[in-house]
Order: sequence, then structure tokens, then C-alpha cells
Amino acid sequence: MTLSFATLPHPLLEPVIELCRKAGDVILPFWRAGVEVNVKSDDSPVTAADLAAHEVLVAGLKALDPSIHILSEEDANIPLSERSQWQRWWLVDPLDGTKEFISGSEEFTVNVALIENGRVVFGVVSMPTNNRCYFGGSGLGAWRSDNARHLAPISVRDEPAAGEAFTVVASRRHSSPEQERLLTGLSAVVGELKLTNIGSSLKFCLLAEGAADCYPRLAPTSQWDTAAAQGVLEGAGGVVLGLDGATFGYPARDTLLNSYFLALPSEAPWREALLNLATPQS
Repeated sequence: MTLSFATLPHPLLEPVIELCRKAGDVILPFWRAGVEVNVKSDDSPVTAADLAAHEVLVAGLKALDPSIHILSEEDANIPLSERSQWQRWWLVDPLDGTKEFISGSEEFTVNVALIENGRVVFGVVSMPTNNRCYFGGSGLGAWRSDNARHLAPISVRDEPAAGEAFTVVASRRHSSPEQERLLTGLSAVVGELKLTNIGSSLKFCLLAEGAADCYPRLAPTSQWDTAAAQGVLEGAGGVVLGLDGATFGYPARDTLLNSYFLALPSEAPWREALLNLATPQS
């Protein structure tokens, strides 16, 4: 049977994909016209586009299933005493890559992940500027769609093809001395590295479609920055690990900041070497 949106392997996937596209539709007029930028209490930027997409997503997700809780970057002040009771919730970034959005780049996304008991069930990462969408989840598979009808399955590559460089995805805006040391050690294991810089959660998506090999993040992120794209990567045969080698999860805790992580193909032959390099030195 040919897979279509109507036959995706989770009943909530298709409506969430459509909802992310609708959120993108309300973002685009702001991107084209420019927006006023405000600063939140953590010094991160927020625009009217972030808030407009948030309203679309929250209303739509509540309409899909009012029993599923919602944690959005734009409404994250929910006490731990309440969140710790949740078994199933949506983790939402209405506009991931706000700095890219403000600068006029196309590298911003709408991110929605379904979480159950601290694990990603599936994630949707939608690019408003070109109608591209990535989605998937562990045990479900992963796909890229460039229009409303065509689906293409995607998968990680365990190693670069002969003659291709080992490609590491890095952030344009965030690095750290620890990350630079890790890259130096990784180069000694796999050879010369090619660094690819891209904004927002698209870093995970490059791995998921076999266009890159590793995404180490030894700099701060928040839960809504990573969950949806982690679902895509896991569906494509990848994994996101903490520096201790444990699968990266989203348990209820006081902070919504992530610990450092490594994103890579689950069967990568250099996996243990990478973990050894990432292990904090005493």
C-alpha cells in the first residue's frame, strides 16, 4: 500500500501536520512585512508572529483532543506541581528560530511534539516559507513533504558515502569551548570534518534525511527547541543521547532547559567514540 497522509501510522499525525501549516500561514505576513521585536524575561526575542502562531496551535490542539495538555514556549509558566501530573502533553514551539526570522532568513520552523511519559511519540517540523514539512516518530518512520500531497520517506546514513565528507551540523549562533574540543577529538576519529551551519530545529532534519552525520549540542537549549525534531530523527533511524549515553527525554522537572546532547544515527560505528569524547573529564 502506498502511504498517504490519510494512512499515516498515528491518527494525530495528519491533523497536526495541517495545523502546523496553518500556523505557518499566519507567520508569513509578518516575515514579509517585518515585525516589532520585544524581549522576554530571559532576554530571548519574541514577535507578534510567535504569538499569532501560538494562538492557532493552542486552539487547534485543544480542538483535536482537549484531554491532552499543552506546554508552549509562549505559555510555559506552568508550575511543576501541575506538570508533574501530566502523562500526555503537546510540547510546542510556535516559531523556532525567531532570530533567523527577524534577520529575514528562511530557516525558521513551527514545531509540535506529542509526549507520553517523558518520551517523544512523534514530532512535526514545518517550514512556512517553502511548505516543506518533516515528521516522524520512533517505530513510526519519518517523512519529508514538500507539498500537500507528496510524501518521501527519509532515513539517516550510518556513514558518509565514499568520497563524501563527514558532516557535522552546528549552530550559527551557539557554540562552546566544550563543543570545540569535542569536534577536534571527533576529527581525529573520523577524519576531516565539514561543518554545516543552519538555524532552528532543521539541524536534526539534516541528519534525518541523510544529509549530515552528527549534531553535538554542548550549549543551552529548551525542551520546545528539540522535541519535535527529535521525533523526526528517531523515526528516521537516529537517536538523541545525553552525554551519559541515555536516550534524551522530557520528564517533568523544575527547569525547562535541556542538558547537553548528541544527535546521531543509532547504528553509527563511531557512536562509542563520540560518547567517550563527550564524557566530562574529572
